[in-house]
Amino acid sequence: MLVRRLAVAIGLLFSLIGSQVPEFAQQYRQRLGGALDELHRMIAEFDSEAASRSLTRQQGIDRLKANADALAQERGDAIAGDIDRADRLARQEEALKNGGPLTRLAGLIENFDAATASQAIRDYEPAVPITLEAFVVAGVGLAIGWMATHLVAWPVRRRRRARALGRGARAA
Repeated sequence: MLVRRLAVAIGLLFSLIGSQVPEFAQQYRQRLGGALDELHRMIAEFDSEAASRSLTRQQGIDRLKANADALAQERGDAIAGDIDRADRLARQEEALKNGGPLTRLAGLIENFDAATASQAIRDYEPAVPITLEAFVVAGVGLAIGWMATHLVAWPVRRRRRARALGRGARAA
């Protein structure tokens, strides 16, 4: 009886935690948009600098990387990294915007950006979302918590039953 109550309580806790995933994803998505805006601004500025010297983006990066000055080389590596990150985040933003409720969660994981996530976690505010996505994730959390509790309690209950059967056999 105690195990069942504990399983329900743990299941409800997992459900509550699970229901926060869509809310975190929404706050992450907002941060993602801001990060993309800033990356696009920086890349456009670099493109403008390269164009003023009659260079393409790639030619500008190559020139920086080939420069003997370590600072210029680091700038070339940094802008190349920013371009790669912007492409990855743009794909993720597209997946988050156009995906269904569960595919948005998969999109969050697929191109996960640790820097954006850490900022979202720092400013995260829990909420009780009432979306289908939240109910599905909460239900999955409830099931996982309930099953985990029963799985952990299974050996204990098995030993208790074996002892009870052993006592019953001795009494007879």
